[in-house]
Amino acid sequence: MATATRRRPRRGSKGPNPDLSRTLTDCTRRGDAAAAMAAFDHAVSDPDAPTRLSAHQYNQLLHLLATADQSSFPSPAVAARRVFSHMLQAGAPPSEATITNLARVTAAPGNPASAADEAFELVATMKDKHGLTPRLRSYSPVLAAFRRAGDASKAYAVEAHMAAAAVSPEEPDVAALLDVSSTAGDADKVYEYMHKLRQTVDCVSQETAQVVEGWFRSDKAAMAGKADWDAAQVKDAIVLNGGGCHRLGWLGTGPWTVQRVTAGADGQCVGCKCRLASVDIDMEETQRFADSVAALALERETKANFSHFQEWLEENKDYEAIVDGANIALYQQNFAEGGFSFTQLDAVVTELRGRYHGKWPLVILHNKRIAKLMENSSNRHLIETWRENGALYTTPSGSNDDWYWLYAAIKLNCLLVTNDEMRDHIFELLGSSFFPKWKQRHRVKYTFNKGKAVLLMPPPYSSEIQESEVGSWHVPMEEKSGDERVRIWLCIGRTGTCKQPDEAPTTNGVAQEVPPIEASNGVQQSLQEDKAESITGKRKDRD
Repeated sequence: MATATRRRPRRGSKGPNPDLSRTLTDCTRRGDAAAAMAAFDHAVSDPDAPTRLSAHQYNQLLHLLATADQSSFPSPAVAARRVFSHMLQAGAPPSEATITNLARVTAAPGNPASAADEAFELVATMKDKHGLTPRLRSYSPVLAAFRRAGDASKAYAVEAHMAAAAVSPEEPDVAALLDVSSTAGDADKVYEYMHKLRQTVDCVSQETAQVVEGWFRSDKAAMAGKADWDAAQVKDAIVLNGGGCHRLGWLGTGPWTVQRVTAGADGQCVGCKCRLASVDIDMEETQRFADSVAALALERETKANFSHFQEWLEENKDYEAIVDGANIALYQQNFAEGGFSFTQLDAVVTELRGRYHGKWPLVILHNKRIAKLMENSSNRHLIETWRENGALYTTPSGSNDDWYWLYAAIKLNCLLVTNDEMRDHIFELLGSSFFPKWKQRHRVKYTFNKGKAVLLMPPPYSSEIQESEVGSWHVPMEEKSGDERVRIWLCIGRTGTCKQPDEAPTTNGVAQEVPPIEASNGVQQSLQEDKAESITGKRKDRD
């Protein structure tokens, strides 16, 4: 029996109607909704032998209509409803993209106010009616429609539905909610969305900046706030939140002044002369982070070894910095005579003690390194001095010291001296959204200049939205060049609310740069002299 040869579909063919497929693909490429609808009407107009469309073709049509220019194709929403109705009658299964495009064209500018309600109904019922899960792109056009209509309560209903669907808003969505709240004069909701914006982005777009400026220049904004507050409570809240905000509501009364300014290299605002804060993850996040590192370490290390380290750390908490010993001693030692440079490690310890008034850091080193170093009498004397002062912890055989220095730095909320970029599998396991912020705030990189350690401290301030303990706000705007010197900030405050220019902002207690001994005075010079690229060296210690 001869086997029937299966005919290969022609290129561009989708389903049983390749001619329509080619036409729709061409119309999509050109953005020609009118021609696409003409092809659709022709294909389905024969009552005796109507062309059967695939779900993909319906989606092509709806996408074209959702993006159509209404000046060249009036009433795309009417056409979209007709296409969707035909799709359901034909039994073609809709997808999330189907409903999203239909909602998008329905909620488009220029449509009646009731169209936004219709679009929201489409998105809100796609799960029950079609078993589909809405995405952020499903909600955004609906939220934008209620923003245009100035309907705050319905915009909040969209946000509530997003939360129930585990969909997180992005900057344009939060800006829409902030704007509709501002229009409604709801100061409490504006405050809520200022903090949601702070959690969503570091720096805002030009469009969002205009929304923020609009609120603070309004009469309602001038009326919001309180004249008296508990300053100690505000400071405590800032510490708990990692610095940068208190979240206790509007502080102060009267009109706001809004300026577009820059910030100095030391974090001083050119507008109000206040110093910007270096913002960290909050205390709750810090504890969760420490717990997650400990849990992973206990799975991968010998449990008794790491548990012993945890107990030891509970008894020895007074450190400003943790030192990744192997990373420093092996820095740029990949040459013929190179090896484990104890001199480099000692230089870093000396530099840290100079910065922090003689206070010892905690050096983490693998025990196999210590055994080798103890063979040299001068090294042995130095190691014994470190041990006597609680400045050394040796990790046991078979352990990975990464877990030890990382856990110690997180648990003790202090600085971590290492050039390790923390990008390998260990750090991928953490999967933490706040890990990058923690690393920026806590990691101290280093180099050497003529044998002297040069520490590259964390940035003196954070380029993210900040709320001060006197109620003023600083909002950084996007800067494509990445040059912090030219970044524009919105400086927002009431008359007389700024602190003294030389007063440091409240932080969560992580060690700051200590001015008296400026070991980084030669940073720029040393970086120019030290042309060699910073490398992490052969720093993995496991045997």
